[in-house]
Amino acid sequence: MLNISLVMIVKNEENNLATCLSSVNKFVDEIIVVDTGSIDNTKEIAVRHGAIVYDYEWSNDFAAARNFALTKSTSRWNLILDADEQILRWDKEKVDSLLLKEQSIGKVCIKNKFVQNNEERYSQTYISRLLPKGMVYQGKIHEQVVSDLPRLEFPIEILHTGYSETDKSKRNIAILNEELRSDSNNGYIHYQLARQYKKMDLLEEAEASFREAYLQVNSLEGYFTDLVVNYIYTLIELKKFYSVFEIVDQMNVPLRNSPDFNFVTGLFYMHFVLSDTEENIDFIPLIERAYLICIALGEQQQREIVIGTGSFLAAYNLGVYYEMFNQKDKAKNYYKLSAKYNYAPAKLRLMNLK
Repeated sequence: MLNISLVMIVKNEENNLATCLSSVNKFVDEIIVVDTGSIDNTKEIAVRHGAIVYDYEWSNDFAAARNFALTKSTSRWNLILDADEQILRWDKEKVDSLLLKEQSIGKVCIKNKFVQNNEERYSQTYISRLLPKGMVYQGKIHEQVVSDLPRLEFPIEILHTGYSETDKSKRNIAILNEELRSDSNNGYIHYQLARQYKKMDLLEEAEASFREAYLQVNSLEGYFTDLVVNYIYTLIELKKFYSVFEIVDQMNVPLRNSPDFNFVTGLFYMHFVLSDTEENIDFIPLIERAYLICIALGEQQQREIVIGTGSFLAAYNLGVYYEMFNQKDKAKNYYKLSAKYNYAPAKLRLMNLK
């Protein structure tokens, strides 16, 4: 029989848990919730939604907690969610078909809501979350599934809304540094540490950790593009432009089909030109070139990390570029392209041009 358990670890999630469980309960046969020390109504909410609740003494080790939770499942398959996540899309027919095929690990699309330039934006990444029975996790934080099974993308989309919680960043940094003390050459841990520092606006610390990760991580890793892009964003904020030139030169070929890499490259050239317009004026055409590449890649349906880098965000930046040089017809065309995606700043620019 094809059956799926939802397997979760939670603590003090009364504000999120009901939304999460309501979004997923029709897709699973069993709900396992392991509580690591809640003092609010988390456990009561879980029980009301049909969950079997277990208590677990927290030991600063996410893998240990997840592995304990997995032992409580009675199903062939286990779906892993956090309380601040909810199901956006689940193609049941296709999911069931994939689960009936050869044993594999299911990667699902996680969409993360975040704020950048005072705008709400979304990133997306595919993470192993649908696991056959017998899988285990490794790593005290940002734990990963240990398995040689093939990993297939499943038609499941999950919204994650919890990245704005800075209290978790402080906790995560402490655990990540503990991990590094025992494995200082772990590029993945350096990468996750850099992301946490960047979230807290500790840019110098973020740069140091991104640099370590960049030197250690294999370019074939699934998170490598995100590593490079966020490293460049950090260097731009620090105005370390010549370090960016070095990375762009090294990554122009490996990441040439990434909308996100080309987008941040265009942003870099813009900041570099504005830092000394008279001295750096020859780089102006590279701004246009980078965003045109983004649009072309988007039309080829190359996957974005931040949604819009291959479409409305790149089109908007092209509109601004052409408007700056008084090429109003071109500016209008790209603002219109951006506005088709309901991007509000593009609509406003169009109104102002009229």
